[in-house]
Parts: sequence; C-alpha cells; structure tokens
Amino acid sequence: MSQHLSLPKDKIRFLLLEGVHQNAIDILNAAGYTNIDSRKTALEGEALQEAVKDAHFIGIRSRTQLTEEVFAAANKLIAVGCFCIGTNQVNLNAAMIRGIPVFNAPYSNTRSVAELVLAEAILLLRGVPAKSASTHRGGWNKSAVGSFETRGKTLGIVGYGSIGSQLSVLAESLGMHVIYYDAVTKLPMGNARQVGTMAELLANADVVSLHVPDLPSTRNFFGKDQFAQMKEGSIFINAARGTCVLIEDLADAIKSGHIAGAAVDVFPKEPKANGEEFVSPLRGLDNVILTPHVGGSTMEAQANIGSEVAEKFVAYSDKGMTLSAVNFPEIALPLTEGKHRLLHIHKNIPGVLSKINNLFAEHGINISGQSLMTKGDVGYLVMDVDATTSKEALDTLQEVEGTIRVRVLF
Repeated sequence: MSQHLSLPKDKIRFLLLEGVHQNAIDILNAAGYTNIDSRKTALEGEALQEAVKDAHFIGIRSRTQLTEEVFAAANKLIAVGCFCIGTNQVNLNAAMIRGIPVFNAPYSNTRSVAELVLAEAILLLRGVPAKSASTHRGGWNKSAVGSFETRGKTLGIVGYGSIGSQLSVLAESLGMHVIYYDAVTKLPMGNARQVGTMAELLANADVVSLHVPDLPSTRNFFGKDQFAQMKEGSIFINAARGTCVLIEDLADAIKSGHIAGAAVDVFPKEPKANGEEFVSPLRGLDNVILTPHVGGSTMEAQANIGSEVAEKFVAYSDKGMTLSAVNFPEIALPLTEGKHRLLHIHKNIPGVLSKINNLFAEHGINISGQSLMTKGDVGYLVMDVDATTSKEALDTLQEVEGTIRVRVLF
C-alpha cells in the first residue's frame, strides 16, 4: 500500500522514450508539467529499471517492454502511456495490481494504416513490386499480364474495427467490393457486407487484409490452411500483428504461386533498434512488400498520438480521470469547486465502499462527490471532500482493508 500527497507539478517526472512526438511535450508544458526526460531510443534491462525508479509517468511506443521486473523497480510510477495503438508491450496485470492505469491511442493512426494498406493493394494488383525489382536489376518487363485494376475487385477485411472499417470506406471510393469477417456482428460502412465465416471471405476475396488485435485467439490463427483457402492469385496483407500469421506458411504460399503477392508490416520477431538486421523467410521475394512496422508512422499520426496520450496524462494527473484506460476502471467525476479530491485504489472485494462511507460518517467527514468503478481485481474510487477534512479523510482511508494506493489530488 502506498500513500501520496499531491506534488507540485514541477516535481512530477515524466519519462518519454522512443522519440515521442513534440506535441506530447508541448501539451504537458502547457498544463504546467516541465520535469520531462524525453529520449529518442528505447531502453531495456537494467538501464530501463534504473530510468523508471524516479518516474511518475512513463510514455513508450512499441519497443520498450514494461515487464513485472520493470514495474517492481518503478516505486513512484502513477501511470503509463503507450503512444501507439497496442499495449501488448506492457504487463497490464502487473500495472493494474499496483494501481497504475495504462493509456493508449487506439484511433489516432487509423487513417495512416488504412492508406498504407490500400496503396499496397493497388501496387500488388498491378504487380509493381516484382516489376520494380526486375527493373532495378536491368530487366524490362513491359506487359499487362498479371496486372489488374483495383476497381471491381473484392477486398476481404478480417477484423472490422476502427482500421478495418476506415479501410472499407476508402476501398469503396475506388470502386472495390468489400466483404468483412468479424467475431461479432458489426454494422457495415457504406455497401460493405459481413460474411458468416472466414472461409467464405477467403474464397471470395481478391485481396485479404488482416486487422485483428493480439489475443490468444488470434495468435498463429492464419497459416497453411487459411492460405490454401484463398483464391488462386489473390493478395495477402498484414498490417495488424505479427503474431497472427505463421510467416513460414506465407512464404511457402508465395513461392508456390498460389498467392500472387503480399505486403507485411508486422512480424513475429522484429529488430529492437534501427540498424539491427531484419531476418525473415520473406526476404528476397520480389512480389512481397516488406515494411519495418511503419503502418502508423506518419507525421500526422504521430502528432495526433502525442496529443491524445498526453491529454490523458494531464486528465489523470489533474483530475483523476481514467477514461479509456485499458486495464483500469474508467471514471470521469466533474470537478467540485472548493473541495479536495481523493483517489482510492483498492482490491476489488465486497464491502469497500460501505466501509469507507461508514468510517467517514463516524469521523464527520462530508462527501460532496463520489464515483466508484471496478475492473478485474481493482476498484477505483474518486471522492471530493471538504478541504478542512481532507487530511483526516486520507488517514481514514488507510484503515480500509484492501487499499492499494491513496492520493490527495488537490
């Protein structure tokens, strides 16, 4: 259990790794936070554990791995921000049991990913990657054989979330027919049509694009059998998660000629830093576009992501708001003028709220605002009390069984 009084803003330390966009720093500065350590590279091992010891907030992208050992070393950590879509680089449970919410930016780079996928589909349908590689080697293959327009072709989207649905709209604007498969029923955008099985999608799509999260149910779920079900001469694109595809099976399907071309932006194993050699069975295949996990790496997307996550940091630090936290109860209690706000993070066990209210009543502490939400093993309670009783309220909360962390915010 830990107890914290609100710190002056210049004492709250932010550690931002992997070249987080300047927008994030500007937003934190504008909110009064100036103690910011921003670094262009990822950290790992002892260097990372040493860096997080004094950090109250840490911001990362996809390379930095926040493990149980890292959280154990981060005694002052209040919140984590993933300046990207995914959070699989963070041990969410280790954060949750310590009362640390994790924020991300699930929508800020959807347009960038959708545009890349559509561009790759056009290039692959025209056979451009193979023609370009041949021309670089001095060849001259001026032929329409195996080259097709995008208009009239069928795009099959596996996973109709924020990226898949936006890709659907862009593809229809080019005259493509769109079908999609999702584990749950989703309302279609435009004229897109949901199909009942992935097998039906694979049998009818000229281009198949994956847009699924990294879950136990999606790991290695696309392999030899799925490639065999795809149409002869179709295109495969993965800009979702590298763990979803058995990459050796894709290489075999390409080499056999069953799959005419592919574009892959994410891989089961990726280099930890620029300059480290990328190893894959897809290397050397002329009709395969390989990109180094840059689907969301546009200046516009990174600027949007920087703003989105930094604003969530400010909302949590200033007001205790946890809307859109991926591992934590979501609360947005309006501010009450002239009151002090207390944050109580506790184990999700029955009777906590009743005990707190009874204890406050016994001590004559009036609650002017209160909101409680639970998620998994954690409960999060935000309370506004009279300024004259906030110190007593803080001491009282320490008596509550299951308390993980208590803070007076202001």
